[in-house]
Amino acid sequence: MIGDARVLQPEFVPREVEHRDGEVDALTNALDPITRGESGETAFLFGPSGTGKTCIAQYTVERLREQVVDIEYQYVNCWRDYTRYRALYRILEGIEGTLDIHRQSTPTDELSERLRSYNGSPYVVVLDEVDQLQGTGVLYDLYSAHDCTMVLIANRETDVFDDLDDRLSSRLHSARRVRFDKYGLDELVTILEARVRRGLTTDVDRMHLEHIADAAAGDARIAIGILRNAARDAERAGREELTTDLVKGAVPEARQQVRRTNLETLTEHQRVLYDIIDEQGEVDPGELYGQYQERVADPKTNRTVRNHLQKMVHYDLVVAEGEKRARTYRTRN
Repeated sequence: MIGDARVLQPEFVPREVEHRDGEVDALTNALDPITRGESGETAFLFGPSGTGKTCIAQYTVERLREQVVDIEYQYVNCWRDYTRYRALYRILEGIEGTLDIHRQSTPTDELSERLRSYNGSPYVVVLDEVDQLQGTGVLYDLYSAHDCTMVLIANRETDVFDDLDDRLSSRLHSARRVRFDKYGLDELVTILEARVRRGLTTDVDRMHLEHIADAAAGDARIAIGILRNAARDAERAGREELTTDLVKGAVPEARQQVRRTNLETLTEHQRVLYDIIDEQGEVDPGELYGQYQERVADPKTNRTVRNHLQKMVHYDLVVAEGEKRARTYRTRN
């Protein structure tokens, strides 16, 4: 049943995208000056998870690379590479600037200087989950680099702009903003139909695709995960087509897969917060922050902790109930 397993992976970037023409056009316009030998505009893509932000960023840059021969490109997942050093190292990898760098002994300032002194082809850097960066040094480094264009991705504008100083905030506020809304049911069905055509050897009844889209609640990652798991289970059972039972059975595992992925990408401090909430069952912000301070050597500020918690709420790892002093946190079942 599965003809091309790559198509059923969430990170697969299709040759054609569905229901994001406006967003593609907006990002293309921001990057278009590169085709004329100029620097592109900084672009900021924001919206809920599973709405295609990362896919559209990579798709649009790949289309740009088909037009411009001399262009460098690097994708950085800031949830994984969240320190200035790690982010700079990943960025420099895109221009082969790390060949003689020793991770244990090369200082951060040397990486910064290498990026600032870069004088090669136009360079596009996609910073995904940019609000996860520890500090804004990387953004200053990129603004100082020659002919470098940034594409920033985050869930909410406030997650990025609230902690910026005035100088950097004024620069980023002029960025081209591209908002991504959750997919509707019919839009998700269309996306799934394209994956079925490319990834499976048999058709899938629209009724099953509608069931998948409804269960995914606007999140394309979950929808694709359900389709992938259902197709895998069909193969294991020796079935040649999907059934209602197979689709229903694939839903919980797809949600758990996304949840596990999100848990694995938590930073050290975020994981400590999550573990405290999980152990307590339910905890208020004051008690949570107190226990957090006891468990880490260098605790973050109360404001940073609130941002971490908001991030975990956004990714359905944690549930926040109540307001202000009456607020409590618990882990998502």
